[in-house]
Order: sequence, then C-alpha cells, then structure tokens
Amino acid sequence: MTEPSKLTPQQVWAARLLIGWSRDRLASRSGTTIAFVWMYEIEGRLTKMYSREQSLDGLVAIRSTLEAAGVEFTEENGGKRGVRWS
Repeated sequence: MTEPSKLTPQQVWAARLLIGWSRDRLASRSGTTIAFVWMYEIEGRLTKMYSREQSLDGLVAIRSTLEAAGVEFTEENGGKRGVRWS
C-alpha cells in the first residue's frame, strides 16, 4: 500500500467519480468530514483545523474506504498515479 502522503488529491477525486460517490458519501463512509475531503481534493491540502496526525489518519481512512469499494490506486504511465477498478 502506498503511504497516505502519496495519495494525490486527483486520485481521491478520480476514485470518487469512478465509483459514483459524492464528497458527502465518501466523508460519511470514511469517518471524515465533507470539509476534509473538499479541502484535500480542491485545495490539495488540509486546513489548519487538523493536526498532522488527524490529517494522516483521515487520508488513511479515505484510501481504505475507497479500496474497500473496489478502487485500486496505481502508479503507471511513467510513474504517474491513477485509479482503476480492482
């Protein structure tokens, strides 16, 4: 498994679209908040509302939730990160 810090905002967004989930659904299923998901996807960062530990825990939760839903995170095409069905 890739470190959560290597989970890109684009991968989260693409994975969510691949399985047809809203930010609200991902937040609810992963135990995070819509603000957490939105800030990471759109801003590529997390707010100062979250400690580094909370941020890493949130990214691990998001990744685990998406993987459990059938998403595989990849490093293909010359090392570019992506998503696909597992």
